[in-house]
Amino acid sequence: HLDESGGGLVQAGGSLRLSCKSISNTFSDRHMAWFRRAPGKERELVAKITPGGDPDYADFVKGRFSISRDNTKAMVYLQMNSLRPEDSAVYYCNLPGPLQYPWGQGTQVTVSS
Repeated sequence: HLDESGGGLVQAGGSLRLSCKSISNTFSDRHMAWFRRAPGKERELVAKITPGGDPDYADFVKGRFSISRDNTKAMVYLQMNSLRPEDSAVYYCNLPGPLQYPWGQGTQVTVSS
């Protein structure tokens, strides 16, 4: 259902834009979210967005990350600015929950200090 891309290696303070493609034919009706999992940690919610495009963010990314979507393309994006080493993780998109699609492979983000 989900295909994430756009990760990479970036220096602290840099930016990346993640993309997620959904093949769901009900994408435009679904709340969507970005999650991340760092080594040794639980997966955590980073940001979510309503079908109409209203965003909500975890406190640790407010002011730095921006979530958006294009319902015509069934895409959701995560613009990440002012990246920090602690943002290093595998990033995933999915429904916010509790019902969720099978998890995709995610995309690795590594921020060097």
